[in-house]
Amino acid sequence: MATTVEFSTESGFRRADRARLLAQPLSVAVLVTAVLIWALTRENDATEAESLNWPTLLADTWQHLLITVGVAAIVVVVAVPLGIVLTRSWARPVAPVFLSIANIGQAAPALGVIVLFFLWTSWEGFWCAVLPIAFYSLLPVLRNTIVGIDAVDPALTDAGRGIGMSSAGVLFRVELPLAVPLILAGLRTSLVLAVGTATLAFFVNGGGLGELIDTGYKLNRIPVLVTGAVLAVGLALLVDWVGAVLEEVFGPRGLS
Repeated sequence: MATTVEFSTESGFRRADRARLLAQPLSVAVLVTAVLIWALTRENDATEAESLNWPTLLADTWQHLLITVGVAAIVVVVAVPLGIVLTRSWARPVAPVFLSIANIGQAAPALGVIVLFFLWTSWEGFWCAVLPIAFYSLLPVLRNTIVGIDAVDPALTDAGRGIGMSSAGVLFRVELPLAVPLILAGLRTSLVLAVGTATLAFFVNGGGLGELIDTGYKLNRIPVLVTGAVLAVGLALLVDWVGAVLEEVFGPRGLS
């Protein structure tokens, strides 16, 4: 009886997850569509009309999405290999150092990280926004890569070596596949952080939806402010949904 109850509970959780995967993008679509219809069909004054038009909205959203994709690419390229290296026995003594550095990046105020990078490099634009935001978003993927690999049962790695696998074979055929759920969960968190932090990119001329939010706030134009905020929230929820889909698709089937 206990097994049946446990199985039923697990099946219920799975059904709830699948229902959320369907409901989340539909909710985002309804919310964003309703706000856009309201913002674009109302009687806007000249100042509001400069921001609330299709070319501007699409350009700002596209810039925001590019920043998020750039951050995700850097985080994956840096954090996953670094996390793998730090799980090797010869590198474990320095793992706390790298985790502390990544933790500093996330503990510091995001705006402070962006502005300090701007003052240090004198850059502005896309890369001046992407690089510090990537540093800010690095920790979840780095930490989850380390935790995911460390959580693999030693009996499984020993069994791999026992059948003649090399160290690389054990890593890529045993450790990494089992660590994928945690790595993807970390990436999902990093992506949501990136979307939220990318609203600050306008401080260094990086573009994005932060420009709409800032314009609406400074000029006291509530429709512009609300539209920028809702588009940013919608994009964050959509990115979170993409992360959930990736976890569903690439997670080991035996752990589902």
